[in-house]
Amino acid sequence: MPLTSQQIRTAKPRPRQYKLSDGRGLVLLVTPKGYKWWRVRYFIDGKERMLSIGTYPEISLRAARDERDKIRQKLAQGIDPGAERKKERAAQSSRVPQTLEDLAAAWYEQRHRREVVVAHAQRNWRRLERHVFPILGDRAAADVDAPSILQVLQRIVDQGHVETAHRVKSLLGQVLRYGVVLRLVDRDPTADIRDALPATKTKHHAAIVDPDEIGPLLRCIEHYAGDPSTRAALRLAPMLLVRPGELRQAKWSEINVDRAEWHVTAKGGVDHLVPLADQAVSVFEEMRRLNGRHEYVFTSPRSRQRPMSNNTVNAALHRLGYKDTMTGHGFRAMARTVLVERLNFPVEIVEMQLAHRVRDVHGRAYNRAQWFDQRRAMMQTWADYLNALKSESPARDQE
Repeated sequence: MPLTSQQIRTAKPRPRQYKLSDGRGLVLLVTPKGYKWWRVRYFIDGKERMLSIGTYPEISLRAARDERDKIRQKLAQGIDPGAERKKERAAQSSRVPQTLEDLAAAWYEQRHRREVVVAHAQRNWRRLERHVFPILGDRAAADVDAPSILQVLQRIVDQGHVETAHRVKSLLGQVLRYGVVLRLVDRDPTADIRDALPATKTKHHAAIVDPDEIGPLLRCIEHYAGDPSTRAALRLAPMLLVRPGELRQAKWSEINVDRAEWHVTAKGGVDHLVPLADQAVSVFEEMRRLNGRHEYVFTSPRSRQRPMSNNTVNAALHRLGYKDTMTGHGFRAMARTVLVERLNFPVEIVEMQLAHRVRDVHGRAYNRAQWFDQRRAMMQTWADYLNALKSESPARDQE
């Protein structure tokens, strides 16, 4: 029987990957981590071949069927679609970028998109599209010099966006240094305008780090009366030390409540292991009863198939009266400060739990399993400490 959209949407991960068949060679591969990959099964000279056509939900059921039909048409014409794809990729990779925009596209695909989270990569690409390509995009990459770059950056500064100008300068430097690697550019000219832009003002995420103020904040969170997903995210944010984007996009396939562990893909694609304190496990168990049939732990009120928005936690903190004094990212600064200065945990272990790249005394590089027993003990101590602050402090008046 052909698949239905509901079957695909509700397909749950299992300990081993498995396939759901739609017929005529189209299958959906469901991995233990919950990824859903479309594959088309076909035969060439009696040998089975599998061709990937993307992931769900990015590729809908209808789009996957359209791709399957195109592949079957090529087979009917005697064309091996897998071999054809390899030739196309080889031809594309052999093309030498000529213009600055070509070089930026190659850098984005081969480097940047693979090194940072998707949302950050897309924001950076939009900055280049908006500020750089209209002026320098058609210029040969080798002809881009310091004066022309400074002209672009000065336009951004004149619009009042000094920080954006610095970001664009950094992005152009990365693009041009990639050009040096490809031997298309002699050097990175952004180094010549290092001091040409106005300095940016350092802006830290608002954070509460005084234990006398942490307690009232936790009490306010406990009495938050809004959306249940938002309340759960607010309760977990102080305990887990993860970044706001990692928290809001948490998936059930990443969380093992029985082992009290959460496997997170942290900034830069780092595989990060978060031990869950007893209090965190309790919150996740509550959320499983509410959202366990969905992919995301914290779902959007508008669609249970999507995670909550990136401003949900901050907006809730504003409603609780903590505008300009606390942010979702500020919970990391809170934990970093108190764990080291008040609870006397080693900086290296705290930094490891924050998913910062550190080295141990023997010089070994970051390893997600490193110091796991110590980190588990620290996370339980931290959750117990937060509980004590919450019970000892009077609730701050909500506005």
